[in-house]
Amino acid sequence: MEPLSWADILGRIFVQFTPVWIALVVVFAASIWFKRNLGLYGKLFDSTIGMIGFALVMFWVFTGIFGAMDMVVTHDALNQISVMKNKAPGTPVMGAGEDVYPYYLLGGDNLARDVFSRMVKGAWVVVQIAPLATLFAFMVGITLGLPAGFYGGRLDTLLSFLANLILAFPVILLFYLLVTPEIIATGIPNYMATCLFVFPLIFVAILLNSRYHTQPALRTPLLIGVLGVLGWLYLSLISEVGSKVQVIPGFLDLFDVPGGILVVFVSVVFVNSPTVFRIVRGLTMDIKTRDYVAAAQTRGEGPWYIMLWEILPNARGPLIVDFCLRIGYTTILLGTLGFFGLGLPPESPDWGTTINDGRRLLSIYLHPAIVPALSLLSLVLGLNLLADGLREESLKD
Repeated sequence: MEPLSWADILGRIFVQFTPVWIALVVVFAASIWFKRNLGLYGKLFDSTIGMIGFALVMFWVFTGIFGAMDMVVTHDALNQISVMKNKAPGTPVMGAGEDVYPYYLLGGDNLARDVFSRMVKGAWVVVQIAPLATLFAFMVGITLGLPAGFYGGRLDTLLSFLANLILAFPVILLFYLLVTPEIIATGIPNYMATCLFVFPLIFVAILLNSRYHTQPALRTPLLIGVLGVLGWLYLSLISEVGSKVQVIPGFLDLFDVPGGILVVFVSVVFVNSPTVFRIVRGLTMDIKTRDYVAAAQTRGEGPWYIMLWEILPNARGPLIVDFCLRIGYTTILLGTLGFFGLGLPPESPDWGTTINDGRRLLSIYLHPAIVPALSLLSLVLGLNLLADGLREESLKD
């Protein structure tokens, strides 16, 4: 077979992404149709910048999801075909059977793996880790930032000092320390996960209790049910058979997080939490002086009710914008960790690892490094544009 031209390559790539295009059309059509009933999300579709950013972000989200289901990839991301080492995009696979895709659409890397398939699988790594790690960081920052800004005093001084202490520590050095075998052997990453991952439970417990504290007949069963499920998920997340932290037996463990992924997850949450804390603290100090907060105090509402149901909803605009931006920062951070070989396994298809693998022959073969680099760039660009669109629409409220 003859190598494909660039027009043929782009055409075949477009076809491979068919499930993604269908999902995007469905989401955009439904969102535009019901946008007047969707609040800030619906208003996003009145912003051209916001729509472009949302399209880029959702493209990679659906790529990751469908890629994990093997609906987009053309080859196994770890499969090696020796004759395809460092081959140019569109090179036919010699001796490919009927069940093997006949081309490496974006070429092969230095280990003869399909660059296109690794790009798609790399999106799934980002989609799994970046939003969830950012969400956990926000849970930590919100849970600590609200009381620090609301009460002030010694509590604010102590928490602010700890946040500044973490921010002053070199990030890369911290990652290097956490992934060293000696540190992992001590169980420090597992203990950090145990502490950091409990904050969503604390947040939800306080949120529900403050809302329904006057309705004990509803509050008690609701707390038992919700915290029971979240507690099980929490124990499954932190517990690992054979590690320093094994709190539930293996048959009750819903999922097993690989040690390398856990270290990356903990590192990202630990680094991002102080920044979120400072943002929430500043917003709380500003909003607590508003008249509706004074009205809530006059009604006799408790401090946590005021923080969670009066102050936090009115701080949602800046926090949503920062959440989108922080996912972008986390994506870059994951790429940095993969590039330096920290935490993630060497064979991982994540974009940072793939860029690092391709850079060694960058002067000869561009495609192994350029493809994941452009993927990373487009996702972060989409998140920044999405944040700009959300900021514009939130300012109109």
